[in-house]
Amino acid sequence: MIVVALDTATDDTAVAALRDGEVVHEALVGPGEAGGRPSHNTALLPGIEEAAAAAGGWEEVDRIAVGVGPGSFTGLRIGISTARGLGTALGKPLAPVGTLDALAGGIGEEAPDRGRLAILDARRGEVFAALWDVAGAPVWPPAVSSPEELASRIRELDEPPLAAGSGALRFREELAGSGADVPTGASPLHRIAARHLGALGAAGDGVEPEAVEPIYLRPPDAERWRERDS
Repeated sequence: MIVVALDTATDDTAVAALRDGEVVHEALVGPGEAGGRPSHNTALLPGIEEAAAAAGGWEEVDRIAVGVGPGSFTGLRIGISTARGLGTALGKPLAPVGTLDALAGGIGEEAPDRGRLAILDARRGEVFAALWDVAGAPVWPPAVSSPEELASRIRELDEPPLAAGSGALRFREELAGSGADVPTGASPLHRIAARHLGALGAAGDGVEPEAVEPIYLRPPDAERWRERDS
């Protein structure tokens, strides 16, 4: 099984290629220098082509795994539309993977004896979060909340989890006292690693490109503005 994996749900552009679970290529491109804006538009396609080449070329690739969020609306649209286009043009099935699932995969790799709390900064003073136990079984499904609400839920847990992601970093102060452990800002656990996305995407069956949909958890800003102005 050869999988090319990509995620653009956060400010990073994450790409990898795996052959039977072994990583043959992985890249992570952060926001560009100009205003710190994400580089999805410029980094994604070249990164995907490098990953496919490292795997032996597109004719060898069995599946394209794509992060479906939750996360940035613009980032998700870029990643999913790119994956759909490639899947359709090349005749490759897609494997939709939750971005929080991939983030939790990194937490589990680092601390297999801890609960895995994946937290992304959702903007507007909110977070996207989901929790898995030490065996990787889901405890809380992905949800959007304030960091204070999340901290309250954490305090009710029997065992404190290891929390990572952009939301854990931004709202470290709000989470203080909840019991959750947050690694230092230098920890790679706070960023999506496409190898975890690829490993999850290799499991199960692929789907038709048009069947892949983003996980938003809340309406896009444009929709909220229309409702406000109507």
